[in-house]
Amino acid sequence: MITQKQYTLEMLNEGGPMTLPKHLGIEITEVGDDYLVGRMPVEPRTHQPMGILHGGASVVLAETLGSVGSFLCLDSSKFYAVGLEINANHVRSVRNGYVYGRASLVHLGKTTHIWDIRITSEDGKLVNISRLTMAILPIA
Repeated sequence: MITQKQYTLEMLNEGGPMTLPKHLGIEITEVGDDYLVGRMPVEPRTHQPMGILHGGASVVLAETLGSVGSFLCLDSSKFYAVGLEINANHVRSVRNGYVYGRASLVHLGKTTHIWDIRITSEDGKLVNISRLTMAILPIA
């Protein structure tokens, strides 16, 4: 369960100015008890050469949502989370607008977290399904 509710959306979206999620325009829009939602613009910086959403950009959105979700589940003075494995199926292309990702917690273990991420277009059509495993590591 997401327990670190003291973080506002504004705080979560500040991030580092030189990070990949910031560069791609990813923002967290909602945090629930066992899920979070974010969005990413579909525009030239997230396109592949054919003018559609780059699959790697979808994976960045998925991993960002799962990573932030795991962070919110942890005591960050004792643990941190890193991506261990991600699987992504690209279902449909998108040319412009926004895509929206919803990361739902599947497993909350002591050493791993698993997230299911569904990315949809503005009209609600499925674009990508990802499964992310996060490794939970102690701060040395």
